[in-house]
Amino acid sequence: MSGAPEAFDAVDIIRLKRDGERLSDPQIDWVIDAYTRGVVADEQMSALAMAVCIRGLDAAEIARWTAAMVASGTQLDFSNLGRRSVDKHSTGGVGDKITLPLAPLVASFGVAVPQLSGRGLGYTGGTLDKLESIPGWRADLSTVEMLAQLRSVGVVICAPGPGLAPADRKLYALRDATGTVESIPLIASSIMSKKIAEGTGALVLDVKVGSGAFMTDLADARELASAMVELGEEAGLVTVALVTDMSTPLGRTAGNALEVRESVEVLAGGGPDDVVGLTLALAREMLDAAGRPDADPAAALADGRAMDVWRAMVAAQGGDPRAPLPRARHTEQVLAPSEGILRSLDAHGVGVAAWRLGAGRARQGEAVQAGAGVEMHVKPGEVVRAGQPLLTLHTDTPERFPRALAALADAVVVDAAGDLGATGLAREATATGAARVVLERISR
Repeated sequence: MSGAPEAFDAVDIIRLKRDGERLSDPQIDWVIDAYTRGVVADEQMSALAMAVCIRGLDAAEIARWTAAMVASGTQLDFSNLGRRSVDKHSTGGVGDKITLPLAPLVASFGVAVPQLSGRGLGYTGGTLDKLESIPGWRADLSTVEMLAQLRSVGVVICAPGPGLAPADRKLYALRDATGTVESIPLIASSIMSKKIAEGTGALVLDVKVGSGAFMTDLADARELASAMVELGEEAGLVTVALVTDMSTPLGRTAGNALEVRESVEVLAGGGPDDVVGLTLALAREMLDAAGRPDADPAAALADGRAMDVWRAMVAAQGGDPRAPLPRARHTEQVLAPSEGILRSLDAHGVGVAAWRLGAGRARQGEAVQAGAGVEMHVKPGEVVRAGQPLLTLHTDTPERFPRALAALADAVVVDAAGDLGATGLAREATATGAARVVLERISR
């Protein structure tokens, strides 16, 4: 006995979008629900995703598409925690370890930070992969465990449960295999459906732009940021976006345990200026969105409050915050070919090198090396001497070095010093220092 007839036909919806027509709310609701139920086949959703990629979705269509994906699964509720909640999402980049110091820093002011994160794919690292390099730490928590930790510690960084926006889970994997990842409407709805379903009270977005980011064009990054802010606000979620630079890797490390080590340095009151600067910028936005505009996050790094919350968070998830982090068994250095100034250190090249060394994965489910990655001893604008170490490559499998080095062949550019003396070199290095990390702020 057959079930009730379906309200629409997938082929009709594909044709409509293929021909540039807008989809109605009932059509969008049906196609997302039917795909989640398995009524719409992968090949049909692939065709629709390609039509969306080419023809786009208008603002109303994006909003409905996002709402339908939220409705495909369960929604969390943090309203009974007794404190305001705020989350942060980054579109991903090379050396982007900001979540690690940021989440406990914001939580140190009594704000709840439910940070549902993911694992890396390709050359951009995953927050969970980084934290899993801490001995004993676990990413998979039940909703009950997550809520209990938010009440006791104030912060949790964990994997989202399978019931959260399952339509997005299916569509995300499909887009990766069908050349439709670049669609701004599909990116915006993917990110925001998970964040809205997560149930946090406020959201700060870090939209990366540059060679090491998903978005390489500033106009596209602005469009994506604006679309996500609009989606969040329409859903009743206080939402702000910062567009930030990812032409050069963040900090001086790219790799799992390497980035954890650098994050702990930031929590101890040190760390690279760009990582500290972006952490504080995002913290101020999160605290303001959570009703704490008077809070001073720099003070919480300096006096150890943020470090205390970090240790409590790691311990609550089974980790040992004082245990030595894994180190790779093999290293190889990249030396400066000549004296001069490091003009550029391409984020994409460094990210691919770290991936090839074992810090990332080519397919979901692959294991990663905790100690693999790239350590950067010099950043753009700094003076270098011939033979000086610029980078150190880390891996457990030394046969990976040649391909990693190949990825770096054009990533490091040293301009000859010419007739500049030491004073001139220093002045030139200061003048050509790294550009501002935060490029723009976008709100409704």
